Amino acid sequence: MIATAVVKRCKGLYRLFRLPLAFMNATAALGGYLLCRTGPQVGALPLFGGVLLMACAASAFNQVLERDLDNVMDRTRLRPLPAGELALSGALTIALATLAAAVLLLNATGLLPLCLALCTLSWYLVVYTPLKRRTPFALLIGAICGALPPLIGWSAAGGAVTDFRIVLLCGILYLWQVPHFWMLQKRHGEDYRRAGVPLFVPRTFRGPAPFLVLWLLAMIAATLMLPVFGLIAGQHAPLWCIAFCVPLLLYPFERWQGAAFAGVNIFPALLTLALYGL
Repeated sequence: MIATAVVKRCKGLYRLFRLPLAFMNATAALGGYLLCRTGPQVGALPLFGGVLLMACAASAFNQVLERDLDNVMDRTRLRPLPAGELALSGALTIALATLAAAVLLLNATGLLPLCLALCTLSWYLVVYTPLKRRTPFALLIGAICGALPPLIGWSAAGGAVTDFRIVLLCGILYLWQVPHFWMLQKRHGEDYRRAGVPLFVPRTFRGPAPFLVLWLLAMIAATLMLPVFGLIAGQHAPLWCIAFCVPLLLYPFERWQGAAFAGVNIFPALLTLALYGL
């Protein structure tokens, strides 16, 4: 019985923290750190742990703020708060404790990365979360949060935040997120409509939206800049353009939508392989 209760609690925390997403953010921050730092990696561990916990805290606070929406939507109703597995006070306590631990770890990496992480958290909770209920363009605003972890890692390694290499990398992550969330909205459109969340994709969507063409062009341009600044080998750049663009080109065709969605989702992993020459 005790073991069952422990497993249930762990599963609840897993959903509250959205650990896969938190690990993705922490890995992105670590990538920014390693791209900048060529010497001893003494700050890598507190950076990774701090960003991981900060992302976990952000998820917990977000679920507190959106518990009414989560209770309506099929894909979120099994989260701890709408499922009744966790009280509101318990979720807030966990979120605050996780945030405190994140601050302690990130403070060990420097004041600038700590401030950047707190600004990212504030932008996510104070700006993006309320706007999501009001305008479909909140998607463009919220994508900023997911683009900043590499900058946090870069600054922890002593890099200048104005260095075009890290600006380019953050820009690529921003460009990736918008089609990702656009596809997610279309995939769960009825869920979002039932919850009253404005969609970036109209109900009558049947073909490639104009913004998709613009995003393709921007992504191609940004990816081709990677070898210019020595971030990936020049001969590999076209491959990463194809890796990102093909799923977007396939998505308007209904039979390919599942594969296209999966293809866009693995792009960050492909980008990581490219950056490290694997």
